[in-house]
Amino acid sequence: MGYQFVKSAAAFAEAKEYIPGGVNSPVRSFRGVGGTPPFIARAAGSRLYDIDGNEYIDYVGSWGPMILGHAHPAVTAALQKAVLQGTSYGAPTLLETELAQLIRLAFPSMELVRMVNSGTEATMSVLRLARAYTKRSRIVKFVGCYHGHHDSLLVKAGSGAATLGVPDSPGVPASVAGGTISVPYNDADALAQVFAQYGDDIAAVIIEPVAGNMGLVPPREGYLQQVRDITGSYGSLLIFDEVMCGFRVAYGGAQALFGIKPDLTCLGKVIGGGLPVGAYGGRRDIMEHIAPAGPVYQAGTLSGNPLAMSAGIATLRTLTADPDMYRKLTGKTAALAVGLRNQAERYGLSLQFHQLGSMFGLFFTDQPVYDYDSATTADTEAFAIYFHTMLENGIYLAPSQFEAGFMSAAHSEADIAATIAASAKAFAKVAERNRTK
Repeated sequence: MGYQFVKSAAAFAEAKEYIPGGVNSPVRSFRGVGGTPPFIARAAGSRLYDIDGNEYIDYVGSWGPMILGHAHPAVTAALQKAVLQGTSYGAPTLLETELAQLIRLAFPSMELVRMVNSGTEATMSVLRLARAYTKRSRIVKFVGCYHGHHDSLLVKAGSGAATLGVPDSPGVPASVAGGTISVPYNDADALAQVFAQYGDDIAAVIIEPVAGNMGLVPPREGYLQQVRDITGSYGSLLIFDEVMCGFRVAYGGAQALFGIKPDLTCLGKVIGGGLPVGAYGGRRDIMEHIAPAGPVYQAGTLSGNPLAMSAGIATLRTLTADPDMYRKLTGKTAALAVGLRNQAERYGLSLQFHQLGSMFGLFFTDQPVYDYDSATTADTEAFAIYFHTMLENGIYLAPSQFEAGFMSAAHSEADIAATIAASAKAFAKVAERNRTK
């Protein structure tokens, strides 16, 4: 009779009695697609298994970090060794230095690295540093780029080419959000206009160089260089938020792929091998303003936690052990994207497909997608039909039209073939909906 979600439905109902909305991060609630989220019991390789006994080929990968696949032997062995030596010290360890060294080898722009516990903590800390270093107050972000849930960046842009920040959540003071300016992604002219007006007071521009939080949206050719040139000409700092795309689009992230050197970089996801972690770093002269080297305060009891450091070291060393790793990851992701596109065309659907490195995404729209406004032309009802049909056929995708998908080293050719076969059923249902709409 197909996949059943009886136990998950009961677990979700119980969770709502103790946890707001039944989840500890909003997108997990399936509000964007409807229905009941499966409660996961375990994971291995490319697969997830829920409490109802359903099995899925997973393309969420814990939202990116599981680039090697779930429960990779090297990562689990490192964790088993680490946990026997204690789970937290609140004191320096050799592991912190080793992971920082590996990060700097991959991201040479990160001359000094500070470990934190999440991507949100990394972006929050780096903005404080940027304001202190430049002695300026304003921050520029891009509509549709997400940098965590701290007050400075929970803002929306409105309909103009550039808009001063308006709080996007209750509880965010207008005085805090007002220091953030939002401009459209992939629009260098809009950024130049903002700098012409506010440039002397802009501390930094923070950008996802490959946007992954409005669906996967790559930068236009030459766009990141334009952003680099504009910030440099005004003495503002350029911050790359590579929490999602770092180690995903290339081993050295988007800055290696596109040849752009930011002043500061934020990382997360992959560098903890699936454990809670984040990091920020950049030019030595800027980073030496961070306490205790300098006056900008930032601290964390669990920062550099030995479990996260051990998992991160094992992950990065495994990624570099195979010189063909990224070619294979990119090839598998491209094969999946082509297969999905072919099935969509078979059923007469005009979709937009994006793929970069081991990230991919599709939009249910016939319009080119290059920024947030164009992304929102997507038919979210069609995506919900597609999503649930894929789920019921054993394919676990992000439960939102506006999220990216992730390939792992554990995905096989058989996994990709099964995913493409399932997509034929999903696209057929969307096409049927279109005919009867």
